Amino acid sequence: MPREEERGCLLVTPLAVAACLLLSLFTRALALNIAAEELKDQSKILVSQTSEKNGNSRKVSKELKEIVFVIQSQRNSFHSKRADDLKQNILKQAAVLGKEIPTVLLIHLMDRHEGAWTILPLMHDFSASYSRNTSWIFFCEEDTRIHIVRLLEVLRRYDKSKELFLGKALHDDESTIIHHYAFAENPTIFKFPDFAAGWALSMPLANKLAKRLKNEPLKSDFTIDLKYEIALYIWEKGNGPHLTPVPEFCTEDVDSPKTSHCATTFANFLPICGDPVKKTDIFVAVKTCRKFHGDRIPIVKQTWEAEAALVEYYSDYTESSIPTVDLGVPNTEKGHCGKTFAILERFLNLHPSTTPWLVIVDDDTLISISRLQKLLSCYNPSEPVILGERYGYGLGSGGYSYITGGGGMVFSREAIQRLFASKCRCYSNDAPDDMVIGMCFSGLGIPVTHSPLFHQARPVDYPKDYLSHQVPISFHKHWNIDPVDVYFRWLAPKLEDLQEGHIRFKEDL
Repeated sequence: MPREEERGCLLVTPLAVAACLLLSLFTRALALNIAAEELKDQSKILVSQTSEKNGNSRKVSKELKEIVFVIQSQRNSFHSKRADDLKQNILKQAAVLGKEIPTVLLIHLMDRHEGAWTILPLMHDFSASYSRNTSWIFFCEEDTRIHIVRLLEVLRRYDKSKELFLGKALHDDESTIIHHYAFAENPTIFKFPDFAAGWALSMPLANKLAKRLKNEPLKSDFTIDLKYEIALYIWEKGNGPHLTPVPEFCTEDVDSPKTSHCATTFANFLPICGDPVKKTDIFVAVKTCRKFHGDRIPIVKQTWEAEAALVEYYSDYTESSIPTVDLGVPNTEKGHCGKTFAILERFLNLHPSTTPWLVIVDDDTLISISRLQKLLSCYNPSEPVILGERYGYGLGSGGYSYITGGGGMVFSREAIQRLFASKCRCYSNDAPDDMVIGMCFSGLGIPVTHSPLFHQARPVDYPKDYLSHQVPISFHKHWNIDPVDVYFRWLAPKLEDLQEGHIRFKEDL
Protein backbone atom coordinates (compact mmCIF):
# COMPACT_ATOMS: atom_id res chain seq x y z
CA MET A 1 0.00 0.00 0.00
CA PRO A 2 1.42 3.38 -0.91
CA ARG A 3 2.58 5.63 1.97
CA GLU A 4 2.20 9.48 2.12
CA GLU A 5 4.32 11.49 4.61
CA GLU A 6 2.39 14.27 6.37
CA ARG A 7 4.30 16.30 8.99
CA GLY A 8 6.23 13.35 10.23
CA CYS A 9 3.24 10.91 10.36
CA LEU A 10 2.76 7.84 8.25
CA LEU A 11 -0.82 7.85 6.95
CA VAL A 12 -1.94 4.22 7.21
CA THR A 13 -5.59 4.28 8.40
CA PRO A 14 -8.18 7.04 9.10
CA LEU A 15 -7.78 6.35 12.82
CA ALA A 16 -4.05 6.72 12.53
CA VAL A 17 -4.50 9.96 10.61
CA ALA A 18 -6.74 11.39 13.34
CA ALA A 19 -4.30 10.38 16.05
CA CYS A 20 -1.42 11.87 14.11
CA LEU A 21 -3.26 15.18 13.69
CA LEU A 22 -4.08 15.32 17.42
CA LEU A 23 -0.43 14.64 18.26
CA SER A 24 0.71 17.38 15.87
CA LEU A 25 -1.67 19.91 17.36
CA PHE A 26 -0.62 18.97 20.90
CA THR A 27 3.07 19.32 19.98
CA ARG A 28 2.54 22.73 18.45
CA ALA A 29 0.55 23.92 21.47
CA LEU A 30 3.23 22.68 23.81
CA ALA A 31 5.93 24.44 21.78
CA LEU A 32 3.95 27.68 21.82
CA ASN A 33 3.43 27.39 25.57
CA ILE A 34 7.15 26.82 26.17
CA ALA A 35 8.00 29.78 23.92
CA ALA A 36 5.52 31.97 25.80
CA GLU A 37 7.01 30.93 29.14
CA GLU A 38 10.54 31.64 27.84
CA LEU A 39 9.41 35.04 26.54
CA LYS A 40 7.81 35.74 29.90
CA ASP A 41 11.04 34.82 31.70
CA GLN A 42 13.09 36.96 29.33
CA SER A 43 10.73 39.87 29.89
CA LYS A 44 11.16 39.50 33.64
CA ILE A 45 14.95 39.53 33.19
CA LEU A 46 14.74 42.55 30.90
CA VAL A 47 12.51 44.40 33.34
CA SER A 48 14.89 43.49 36.14
CA GLN A 49 17.91 44.63 34.15
CA THR A 50 16.17 47.86 33.12
CA SER A 51 15.20 48.50 36.73
CA GLU A 52 18.76 47.80 37.86
CA LYS A 53 20.13 50.03 35.12
CA ASN A 54 17.74 52.82 36.05
CA GLY A 55 18.64 52.34 39.68
CA ASN A 56 22.34 52.53 38.91
CA SER A 57 21.72 55.52 36.69
CA ARG A 58 19.90 57.28 39.51
CA LYS A 59 22.69 56.35 41.91
CA VAL A 60 25.40 57.62 39.55
CA SER A 61 23.42 60.75 38.86
CA LYS A 62 23.03 61.40 42.59
CA GLU A 63 26.76 60.79 43.24
CA LEU A 64 27.67 63.13 40.42
CA LYS A 65 25.41 65.82 41.82
CA GLU A 66 27.32 65.56 45.10
CA ILE A 67 30.60 66.63 43.48
CA VAL A 68 31.51 70.27 42.87
CA PHE A 69 34.12 70.50 40.12
CA VAL A 70 36.45 73.49 40.40
CA ILE A 71 38.67 74.28 37.42
CA GLN A 72 41.73 76.34 38.35
CA SER A 73 41.18 78.72 35.45
CA GLN A 74 42.64 82.10 34.45
CA ARG A 75 41.21 85.24 32.88
CA ASN A 76 43.52 85.33 29.86
CA SER A 77 41.48 84.51 26.73
CA PHE A 78 43.55 81.44 25.80
CA HIS A 79 43.28 79.92 29.27
CA SER A 80 39.62 80.79 29.85
CA LYS A 81 38.73 79.07 26.55
CA ARG A 82 40.60 75.90 27.55
CA ALA A 83 38.91 75.90 30.95
CA ASP A 84 35.47 76.31 29.37
CA ASP A 85 36.21 73.44 26.96
CA LEU A 86 36.97 71.22 29.96
CA LYS A 87 33.77 72.34 31.66
CA GLN A 88 31.73 71.42 28.58
CA ASN A 89 33.43 68.02 28.44
CA ILE A 90 32.51 67.33 32.08
CA LEU A 91 28.88 68.36 31.47
CA LYS A 92 28.70 66.26 28.31
CA GLN A 93 29.88 63.16 30.17
CA ALA A 94 27.42 63.89 32.97
CA ALA A 95 24.49 64.24 30.54
CA VAL A 96 25.11 60.71 29.24
CA LEU A 97 25.02 59.31 32.78
CA GLY A 98 21.79 60.87 33.99
CA LYS A 99 19.57 63.89 34.36
CA GLU A 100 21.41 65.43 37.31
CA ILE A 101 24.06 67.89 36.14
CA PRO A 102 26.99 68.59 38.51
CA THR A 103 28.20 72.03 39.48
CA VAL A 104 31.30 73.07 37.52
CA LEU A 105 33.01 76.28 38.64
CA LEU A 106 35.75 78.31 36.96
CA ILE A 107 37.88 80.04 39.55
CA HIS A 108 38.48 83.16 37.46
CA LEU A 109 34.71 83.70 37.32
CA MET A 110 34.03 83.00 40.98
CA ASP A 111 35.65 85.98 42.61
CA ARG A 112 37.34 89.12 41.33
CA HIS A 113 39.45 89.07 44.47
CA GLU A 114 43.12 88.98 43.46
CA GLY A 115 43.81 85.94 45.60
CA ALA A 116 41.06 83.65 44.29
CA TRP A 117 43.66 81.48 42.54
CA THR A 118 45.17 80.59 45.91
CA ILE A 119 41.91 78.68 46.67
CA LEU A 120 41.92 78.89 50.48
CA PRO A 121 40.16 82.31 50.46
CA LEU A 122 37.29 80.59 48.61
CA MET A 123 36.64 78.00 51.32
CA HIS A 124 33.99 80.14 52.99
CA ASP A 125 32.06 80.35 49.71
CA PHE A 126 32.33 76.60 49.17
CA SER A 127 31.10 75.91 52.68
CA ALA A 128 28.25 78.42 52.59
CA SER A 129 26.99 77.49 49.14
CA TYR A 130 27.52 73.75 48.83
CA SER A 131 27.89 72.08 52.22
CA ARG A 132 24.29 70.83 52.42
CA ASN A 133 24.19 68.62 49.31
CA THR A 134 27.87 68.17 48.44
CA SER A 135 30.23 65.35 49.41
CA TRP A 136 33.38 66.31 47.50
CA ILE A 137 35.06 69.34 45.99
CA PHE A 138 37.23 68.19 43.12
CA PHE A 139 39.88 70.60 41.82
CA CYS A 140 41.74 70.31 38.54
CA GLU A 141 43.76 72.29 36.03
CA GLU A 142 42.51 73.28 32.60
CA ASP A 143 44.61 70.52 30.96
CA THR A 144 43.43 67.77 33.33
CA ARG A 145 41.31 65.16 31.58
CA ILE A 146 38.62 63.48 33.71
CA HIS A 147 36.95 60.11 33.19
CA ILE A 148 33.75 60.70 35.17
CA VAL A 149 32.70 57.05 35.68
CA ARG A 150 36.14 56.06 36.97
CA LEU A 151 36.26 59.12 39.20
CA LEU A 152 32.97 58.11 40.82
CA GLU A 153 34.30 54.58 41.31
CA VAL A 154 37.40 55.98 43.03
CA LEU A 155 35.49 58.32 45.34
CA ARG A 156 33.19 55.48 46.48
CA ARG A 157 36.17 53.88 48.20
CA TYR A 158 36.52 56.76 50.62
CA ASP A 159 34.33 57.74 53.55
CA LYS A 160 32.87 61.09 52.58
CA SER A 161 31.84 61.75 56.19
CA LYS A 162 35.50 62.05 57.23
CA GLU A 163 37.97 64.89 56.74
CA LEU A 164 39.84 63.65 53.66
CA PHE A 165 42.44 65.21 51.36
CA LEU A 166 43.00 63.16 48.19
CA GLY A 167 45.50 63.52 45.36
CA LYS A 168 48.53 62.26 43.49
CA ALA A 169 51.36 62.57 46.00
CA LEU A 170 54.52 64.55 45.31
CA HIS A 171 57.43 64.98 47.68
CA ASP A 172 60.78 66.74 47.74
CA ASP A 173 63.79 64.55 47.15
CA GLU A 174 65.94 67.02 49.06
CA SER A 175 65.19 70.14 51.07
CA THR A 176 64.67 73.09 48.75
CA ILE A 177 64.66 76.86 48.92
CA ILE A 178 61.19 77.13 47.36
CA HIS A 179 59.84 75.28 50.42
CA HIS A 180 62.05 77.18 52.84
CA TYR A 181 64.11 74.02 53.49
CA ALA A 182 61.24 72.52 55.49
CA PHE A 183 61.50 68.90 56.68
CA ALA A 184 65.26 69.13 56.10
CA GLU A 185 66.01 65.88 57.95
CA ASN A 186 63.67 63.87 55.72
CA PRO A 187 62.02 65.95 52.98
CA THR A 188 60.34 62.88 51.43
CA ILE A 189 58.06 62.47 54.45
CA PHE A 190 55.73 65.37 53.58
CA LYS A 191 53.37 64.76 50.65
CA PHE A 192 51.56 67.40 48.61
CA PRO A 193 49.26 67.07 45.57
CA ASP A 194 50.14 67.37 41.93
CA PHE A 195 47.42 69.74 40.76
CA ALA A 196 47.71 68.41 37.19
CA ALA A 197 46.24 65.06 38.30
CA GLY A 198 43.34 66.67 40.13
CA TRP A 199 42.80 66.65 43.89
CA ALA A 200 39.82 66.49 46.21
CA LEU A 201 38.59 67.68 49.59
CA SER A 202 35.74 66.01 51.40
CA MET A 203 33.06 68.48 52.43
CA PRO A 204 33.71 67.99 56.16
CA LEU A 205 37.32 69.06 55.58
CA ALA A 206 36.25 72.05 53.46
CA ASN A 207 33.88 73.12 56.25
CA LYS A 208 36.65 72.78 58.81
CA LEU A 209 39.01 74.89 56.70
CA ALA A 210 36.33 77.56 56.20
CA LYS A 211 35.75 77.78 59.96
CA ARG A 212 39.47 77.93 60.70
CA LEU A 213 40.07 80.64 58.11
CA LYS A 214 37.24 82.69 59.57
CA ASN A 215 38.77 82.55 63.04
CA GLU A 216 42.43 82.69 61.97
CA PRO A 217 43.08 84.68 58.76
CA LEU A 218 46.01 83.58 56.62
CA LYS A 219 49.28 84.93 57.98
CA SER A 220 51.78 84.10 55.23
CA ASP A 221 52.95 87.10 53.20
CA PHE A 222 54.09 85.14 50.14
CA THR A 223 52.49 82.49 47.96
CA ILE A 224 55.30 80.66 46.15
CA ASP A 225 54.32 77.01 45.61
CA LEU A 226 50.57 76.83 46.09
CA LYS A 227 50.18 73.04 46.06
CA TYR A 228 52.78 72.67 48.81
CA GLU A 229 51.42 75.53 50.89
CA ILE A 230 47.82 74.24 50.75
CA ALA A 231 48.99 70.81 51.93
CA LEU A 232 50.96 72.45 54.73
CA TYR A 233 47.94 74.47 55.82
CA ILE A 234 45.64 71.43 55.79
CA TRP A 235 48.18 69.35 57.73
CA GLU A 236 48.19 72.07 60.44
CA LYS A 237 51.44 70.90 62.08
CA GLY A 238 50.04 67.41 62.54
CA ASN A 239 46.56 68.38 63.69
CA GLY A 240 44.97 67.95 60.27
CA PRO A 241 44.95 65.15 57.70
CA HIS A 242 47.88 64.15 55.53
CA LEU A 243 47.37 63.84 51.81
CA THR A 244 45.92 60.41 50.91
CA PRO A 245 47.60 59.17 47.70
CA VAL A 246 45.17 58.05 45.01
CA PRO A 247 46.81 55.88 42.31
CA GLU A 248 43.97 56.56 39.85
CA PHE A 249 44.79 60.28 39.83
CA CYS A 250 47.35 60.27 37.02
CA THR A 251 49.48 62.69 35.01
CA GLU A 252 50.31 60.40 32.11
CA ASP A 253 48.98 61.48 28.75
CA VAL A 254 45.54 60.15 27.84
CA ASP A 255 47.06 58.12 24.97
CA SER A 256 49.53 56.34 27.25
CA PRO A 257 49.10 52.56 27.70
CA LYS A 258 49.61 53.14 31.43
CA THR A 259 46.27 54.91 31.90
CA SER A 260 43.75 52.07 31.70
CA HIS A 261 43.09 52.40 35.45
CA CYS A 262 43.21 56.20 35.59
CA ALA A 263 40.32 58.45 36.55
CA THR A 264 42.35 61.46 35.46
CA THR A 265 45.08 62.08 32.91
CA PHE A 266 46.94 65.17 31.80
CA ALA A 267 47.70 66.80 28.46
CA ASN A 268 51.45 66.75 29.00
CA PHE A 269 52.56 68.47 25.84
CA LEU A 270 53.40 72.01 24.88
CA PRO A 271 50.30 73.72 23.49
CA ILE A 272 50.65 74.94 19.91
CA CYS A 273 47.92 77.16 18.49
CA GLY A 274 49.31 77.77 15.02
CA ASP A 275 52.68 78.58 13.53
CA PRO A 276 55.35 79.36 16.14
CA VAL A 277 55.98 83.04 16.74
CA LYS A 278 58.90 84.26 14.63
CA LYS A 279 62.23 84.72 16.40
CA THR A 280 62.22 88.32 15.20
CA ASP A 281 58.95 88.86 17.09
CA ILE A 282 60.64 88.19 20.43
CA PHE A 283 63.13 90.63 21.93
CA VAL A 284 65.19 89.18 24.80
CA ALA A 285 66.66 91.49 27.43
CA VAL A 286 69.31 90.05 29.77
CA LYS A 287 69.88 91.84 33.09
CA THR A 288 73.47 91.64 34.23
CA CYS A 289 76.20 93.65 35.92
CA ARG A 290 79.97 93.98 35.59
CA LYS A 291 80.89 91.40 38.23
CA PHE A 292 79.02 88.68 36.31
CA HIS A 293 80.35 89.46 32.84
CA GLY A 294 83.09 86.86 33.19
CA ASP A 295 81.18 83.86 34.54
CA ARG A 296 77.47 84.13 33.76
CA ILE A 297 77.46 85.71 30.31
CA PRO A 298 79.69 82.97 28.79
CA ILE A 299 77.09 80.43 29.96
CA VAL A 300 74.36 82.31 28.10
CA LYS A 301 76.49 82.31 24.96
CA GLN A 302 77.20 78.57 25.27
CA THR A 303 73.54 77.72 25.69
CA TRP A 304 70.49 79.63 24.54
CA GLU A 305 71.82 82.87 22.97
CA ALA A 306 72.00 81.30 19.49
CA GLU A 307 68.26 80.55 19.69
CA ALA A 308 67.41 84.26 19.97
CA ALA A 309 67.37 86.58 16.97
CA LEU A 310 67.10 89.76 19.06
CA VAL A 311 69.02 89.91 22.34
CA GLU A 312 70.73 92.65 24.34
CA TYR A 313 72.65 92.59 27.60
CA TYR A 314 71.91 95.43 30.01
CA SER A 315 74.59 96.24 32.57
CA ASP A 316 76.10 98.99 34.67
CA TYR A 317 79.23 98.86 32.52
CA THR A 318 79.77 98.94 28.76
CA GLU A 319 81.82 96.02 27.47
CA SER A 320 82.06 95.79 23.70
CA SER A 321 83.16 92.14 23.59
CA ILE A 322 79.76 90.97 24.85
CA PRO A 323 78.43 93.63 24.01
CA THR A 324 76.58 95.25 26.92
CA VAL A 325 74.43 98.36 27.06
CA ASP A 326 74.84 100.72 30.01
CA LEU A 327 71.38 102.08 30.81
CA GLY A 328 72.77 104.75 33.13
CA VAL A 329 71.12 103.10 36.13
CA PRO A 330 73.55 102.21 38.95
CA ASN A 331 73.71 98.52 39.86
CA THR A 332 71.94 97.54 43.05
CA GLU A 333 72.52 94.44 45.15
CA LYS A 334 68.82 93.61 45.10
CA GLY A 335 65.58 94.66 43.49
CA HIS A 336 66.76 96.12 40.15
CA CYS A 337 63.48 97.97 39.62
CA GLY A 338 65.17 101.01 38.11
CA LYS A 339 67.04 98.87 35.59
CA THR A 340 63.96 96.86 34.61
CA PHE A 341 61.81 99.93 34.01
CA ALA A 342 64.60 101.42 31.91
CA ILE A 343 64.57 98.22 29.80
CA LEU A 344 60.80 98.44 29.37
CA GLU A 345 61.01 102.07 28.29
CA ARG A 346 63.89 101.37 25.88
CA PHE A 347 61.86 98.59 24.27
CA LEU A 348 58.94 100.94 23.63
CA ASN A 349 61.06 103.80 22.34
CA LEU A 350 63.89 102.16 20.38
CA HIS A 351 62.55 98.90 19.04
CA PRO A 352 60.05 98.78 16.19
CA SER A 353 56.39 98.35 16.96
CA THR A 354 56.46 95.26 14.74
CA THR A 355 58.21 93.42 17.61
CA PRO A 356 55.26 92.38 19.80
CA TRP A 357 57.01 90.47 22.61
CA LEU A 358 59.64 91.35 25.21
CA VAL A 359 61.24 88.75 27.49
CA ILE A 360 63.31 89.92 30.47
CA VAL A 361 65.61 87.33 32.07
CA ASP A 362 68.44 87.30 34.58
CA ASP A 363 71.97 86.46 33.50
CA ASP A 364 71.63 83.10 35.30
CA THR A 365 68.30 82.19 33.68
CA LEU A 366 68.33 79.21 31.31
CA ILE A 367 65.57 79.41 28.72
CA SER A 368 64.31 77.65 25.60
CA ILE A 369 63.49 80.28 22.99
CA SER A 370 62.27 77.67 20.50
CA ARG A 371 59.67 76.38 22.97
CA LEU A 372 58.70 79.92 23.89
CA GLN A 373 58.05 80.61 20.21
CA LYS A 374 55.55 77.74 20.16
CA LEU A 375 53.91 78.67 23.46
CA LEU A 376 53.41 82.30 22.41
CA SER A 377 51.43 81.15 19.38
CA CYS A 378 48.56 80.69 21.86
CA TYR A 379 48.57 84.28 23.11
CA ASN A 380 47.25 87.42 21.46
CA PRO A 381 49.87 90.22 21.59
CA SER A 382 47.13 92.82 21.12
CA GLU A 383 46.00 91.89 24.64
CA PRO A 384 47.95 93.01 27.75
CA VAL A 385 49.83 89.78 28.50
CA ILE A 386 52.28 89.31 31.39
CA LEU A 387 53.36 85.68 31.41
CA GLY A 388 55.61 83.50 33.59
CA GLU A 389 55.63 81.76 36.97
CA ARG A 390 53.11 83.44 39.26
CA TYR A 391 53.77 84.26 42.90
CA GLY A 392 51.57 86.16 45.31
CA TYR A 393 52.13 88.75 48.01
CA GLY A 394 49.69 89.50 50.84
CA LEU A 395 46.81 87.79 49.04
CA GLY A 396 45.08 86.91 52.29
CA SER A 397 44.42 90.60 52.90
CA GLY A 398 44.27 92.28 49.49
CA GLY A 399 47.75 92.10 48.02
CA TYR A 400 48.63 91.26 44.43
CA SER A 401 50.05 88.60 42.14
CA TYR A 402 53.27 88.96 40.20
CA ILE A 403 55.50 87.08 37.76
CA THR A 404 58.71 86.11 39.51
CA GLY A 405 61.69 87.47 37.59
CA GLY A 406 64.17 84.60 37.76
CA GLY A 407 62.15 82.29 35.53
CA GLY A 408 61.69 85.02 32.94
CA MET A 409 58.99 87.67 32.50
CA VAL A 410 57.20 87.82 29.15
CA PHE A 411 55.39 91.03 28.16
CA SER A 412 53.24 91.89 25.17
CA ARG A 413 53.93 95.36 23.84
CA GLU A 414 50.34 96.25 24.67
CA ALA A 415 50.95 95.42 28.35
CA ILE A 416 54.03 97.66 28.50
CA GLN A 417 52.19 100.52 26.82
CA ARG A 418 49.40 100.31 29.38
CA LEU A 419 51.92 100.19 32.21
CA PHE A 420 53.65 103.39 31.08
CA ALA A 421 50.34 105.11 30.40
CA SER A 422 49.45 104.50 34.05
CA LYS A 423 52.41 106.43 35.48
CA CYS A 424 53.02 103.60 37.95
CA ARG A 425 56.76 103.48 38.58
CA CYS A 426 59.43 102.20 40.99
CA TYR A 427 59.51 103.79 44.40
CA SER A 428 63.31 103.24 44.40
CA ASN A 429 65.94 101.80 42.03
CA ASP A 430 66.47 98.81 44.33
CA ALA A 431 62.78 98.00 44.80
CA PRO A 432 61.87 94.42 43.77
CA ASP A 433 61.13 94.86 40.08
CA ASP A 434 58.84 91.85 39.63
CA MET A 435 56.74 92.77 42.65
CA VAL A 436 56.40 96.44 41.66
CA ILE A 437 55.33 95.40 38.15
CA GLY A 438 52.76 93.02 39.66
CA MET A 439 51.46 95.75 41.94
CA CYS A 440 51.13 98.14 39.00
CA PHE A 441 49.20 95.71 36.83
CA SER A 442 46.99 94.75 39.75
CA GLY A 443 46.09 98.41 40.12
CA LEU A 444 45.21 98.48 36.43
CA GLY A 445 42.98 95.43 36.80
CA ILE A 446 45.18 93.45 34.42
CA PRO A 447 45.89 89.92 35.69
CA VAL A 448 49.24 88.23 35.31
CA THR A 449 49.10 84.86 33.56
CA HIS A 450 50.66 81.80 35.15
CA SER A 451 52.55 79.10 33.29
CA PRO A 452 54.12 76.28 35.33
CA LEU A 453 56.60 75.77 32.50
CA PHE A 454 58.65 78.73 33.79
CA HIS A 455 60.74 77.93 36.87
CA GLN A 456 62.27 80.25 39.43
CA ALA A 457 64.62 77.53 40.67
CA ARG A 458 66.80 74.65 39.39
CA PRO A 459 65.48 71.25 38.21
CA VAL A 460 66.76 69.61 41.41
CA ASP A 461 64.47 71.88 43.42
CA TYR A 462 61.33 70.25 42.00
CA PRO A 463 59.94 66.71 42.39
CA LYS A 464 60.85 64.43 39.49
CA ASP A 465 57.22 63.36 39.06
CA TYR A 466 56.20 67.01 38.74
CA LEU A 467 58.71 67.73 35.97
CA SER A 468 57.99 64.43 34.19
CA HIS A 469 54.77 65.74 32.63
CA GLN A 470 56.15 69.15 31.67
CA VAL A 471 57.89 70.62 28.64
CA PRO A 472 59.86 73.26 30.56
CA ILE A 473 60.51 76.73 29.20
CA SER A 474 63.03 77.93 31.79
CA PHE A 475 65.05 77.29 34.95
CA HIS A 476 67.01 79.67 37.12
CA LYS A 477 70.26 79.80 39.09
CA HIS A 478 73.66 78.14 38.58
CA TRP A 479 74.22 77.25 42.21
CA ASN A 480 75.74 73.77 42.72
CA ILE A 481 74.85 72.60 39.21
CA ASP A 482 76.45 72.52 35.76
CA PRO A 483 74.21 75.04 33.94
CA VAL A 484 75.41 73.96 30.50
CA ASP A 485 74.48 70.37 31.27
CA VAL A 486 71.09 71.48 32.63
CA TYR A 487 70.38 73.43 29.46
CA PHE A 488 71.25 70.59 27.10
CA ARG A 489 69.44 68.02 29.21
CA TRP A 490 66.25 69.95 29.80
CA LEU A 491 65.87 72.83 27.35
CA ALA A 492 67.92 72.43 24.17
CA PRO A 493 65.86 72.14 20.94
CA LYS A 494 67.16 68.64 20.18
CA LEU A 495 65.16 67.32 23.17
CA GLU A 496 61.92 68.06 21.37
CA ASP A 497 60.10 65.57 19.24
CA LEU A 498 57.27 66.70 16.99
CA GLN A 499 54.40 64.22 17.30
CA GLU A 500 50.87 64.63 16.00
CA GLY A 501 51.16 68.40 15.95
CA HIS A 502 52.23 68.61 19.60
CA ILE A 503 55.57 68.80 21.32
CA ARG A 504 56.00 65.92 23.73
CA PHE A 505 58.82 65.76 26.18
CA LYS A 506 60.92 62.63 25.73
CA GLU A 507 63.59 63.22 28.36
CA ASP A 508 64.20 60.13 30.48
CA LEU A 509 64.35 61.21 34.10
